[in-house]
Amino acid sequence: MLDKSPNAPAVNVPNDLAAHWMPFTANRAFKKAPRMLAGAKDMHYITIDGRKIIDAASGMWCTNAGHGRSQISDAIGKMAATLDYAPPFQFGIPQAFELASRIADLAPKGLDHVFFCNSGSEAADTALKMALAYHQLNGQGARTRLIGRVRGYHGVGFGGTAVGGIVNNRKIFGSLLSGVDHLPATYDREKQAFSKGEPEYGAHFADELENLVNLHGANTIAAVIVEPMAGSTGVLPAPKGYLKKLREITQKHGILLIFDEVITGYGRLGFAFAAERYGVLPDMLTFAKGVTNGAAPMGGVLVRDTIHDAFMTGPEHMVELTHGYTYSAHPLACAAGLATLDIYRDEKLFERAGKLEPKFADAIMSLKGLPNVVDIRTVGLTAGIDLASKPDAVGKRGFEAMNNAFHTNDLMLRIAGDTLALTPPLIVSEDQIGEIVEKVGKVIKAVA
Repeated sequence: MLDKSPNAPAVNVPNDLAAHWMPFTANRAFKKAPRMLAGAKDMHYITIDGRKIIDAASGMWCTNAGHGRSQISDAIGKMAATLDYAPPFQFGIPQAFELASRIADLAPKGLDHVFFCNSGSEAADTALKMALAYHQLNGQGARTRLIGRVRGYHGVGFGGTAVGGIVNNRKIFGSLLSGVDHLPATYDREKQAFSKGEPEYGAHFADELENLVNLHGANTIAAVIVEPMAGSTGVLPAPKGYLKKLREITQKHGILLIFDEVITGYGRLGFAFAAERYGVLPDMLTFAKGVTNGAAPMGGVLVRDTIHDAFMTGPEHMVELTHGYTYSAHPLACAAGLATLDIYRDEKLFERAGKLEPKFADAIMSLKGLPNVVDIRTVGLTAGIDLASKPDAVGKRGFEAMNNAFHTNDLMLRIAGDTLALTPPLIVSEDQIGEIVEKVGKVIKAVA
């Protein structure tokens, strides 16, 4: 039984929280009742008062191999002592080339080149810029239109926000980019409720791309970007056949297809990348989060030969792509990435996630019938639980659930409005899945 007796704080806690403007956080509410973390190991966070909080969120979809992996921290420390920083423009480090090769080997055949950045947001904007530049180089400069999807999330850059389809992430930032349109969301509760894995219904949602082509003209559209599973909006798995149909339509019209795998990459759906699960080869694939197990910021874009090679023309002394970041392929991130890939390989965590998927789905579905549960969706080691919204207070029940989970039930989960998202590290045991489900049940009843 968990010992809840308070321990001495592991860190000094500031008595003034005003200076830090926190990202994607209800700042005023947080500072009234902070959820402070001081440490982490394996499946748990440690609070400043010494409580163990079981992590049902992989931090923020990041720590697929669990917390406190000494193999990763040792690699980071060794690299910091050897090479703290190296400029990525016009200079390179061996670890960047090794990591790129290993990521390309993991990816579906055809995605052979890796461009590094520092986050999923940067990866999305990088891929969108590559798409625009590629068409320019191919003499199709009129292809400037970008298409996202309703309820999609592609980070917080100008490009990613523009193609993103979560209303509250967009509405206060003005026009963002022009020439952007959106496919419909793939979710229809009436026909998909309480689905395990990919819903049977919904492949036809991809057909809306033909309508956008008819509206704008294929020769104006540069790229379509979608998540194979829309995660940040509350876990919306792609319907069966949807991604293949989208691939067929984009190829038919010469439109590039970008998979945003920032969440689905590195084992979340039982494969290195969801593209493999669905048997669909996109033109580009973005990644971040799990590539370093969250231990260092890193993101990137996997790119097909045809796109990469289009840039490799002109004088050899000239820069081929005028894009990049001061911290692209940072030495510490590369070290973390290589150590993380070793863990994934040696512990067979991707395969483990695939084997656990049906047991995880059955356990989560046992919550059906609890108060205010209106839908549950599962795919891979990921689940979304929709709770009925309170009248005139959308998101309040979800917020209360997050607070109750942390303060009362020693559980970390993520919320998207009134949806609870469960995405535990891939090292989770069957007993821990049971513990998570039991705690989630208590939380749901507490906020009924």
